[in-house]
Amino acid sequence: MKKLFVSYFSILLLIFLSSCKEEENRMVDFKVDFATVINQPQLRFQFDNGQIFTPVNPEAYQGATGQRVIMNYTPRENNTLYINSIANIHTDVIRTEGFSESIAIEPLRIQSVWVGGNHLNMILEILHHSAPHTVRLFQNTDANDIELHFSYSRNQDPVGTSRILHLSFLLSSLRGEADPPVPFRLFINTHDRMREFEMVF
Repeated sequence: MKKLFVSYFSILLLIFLSSCKEEENRMVDFKVDFATVINQPQLRFQFDNGQIFTPVNPEAYQGATGQRVIMNYTPRENNTLYINSIANIHTDVIRTEGFSESIAIEPLRIQSVWVGGNHLNMILEILHHSAPHTVRLFQNTDANDIELHFSYSRNQDPVGTSRILHLSFLLSSLRGEADPPVPFRLFINTHDRMREFEMVF
């Protein structure tokens, strides 16, 4: 019985030591978020919750103030972070001219749409082959309420492989900083139907 107890204890000890070793070798924690670049007077990133972080490896990115990025990063102390990888997001403004003449409503798939960081953010799925596609956001200024219409054209690009688009459109033209939040409607054409979203900025 004593030998059985010793063997059982040895197995437990081995499992404990093994788990400690695995804990030491686990991957470094990381996060993936959208952020806005602030490059004056030094490179910083403002996340959509308002927090501003300074990278400890600023050489990993060069971009202008206002550019939106999607970043894989590791948080550090004192509001700093380490950039693991980073990519620019297509960043644009709302267009108020050319709505009737220029809007294109070719269908696509929606993964996510939300308001954050003073931007309308989108994660969309398209089929891309070789030609560049065109994306824009128009405001229908003839509407009684605020209506935003997403414009998407494949530009006669042949059907290709699935590709994810990350997009951010600045919403600050819809209201002043001191104004109360404003509701708006967003229209995006999908393969199923024209989708309508009721949102607030």
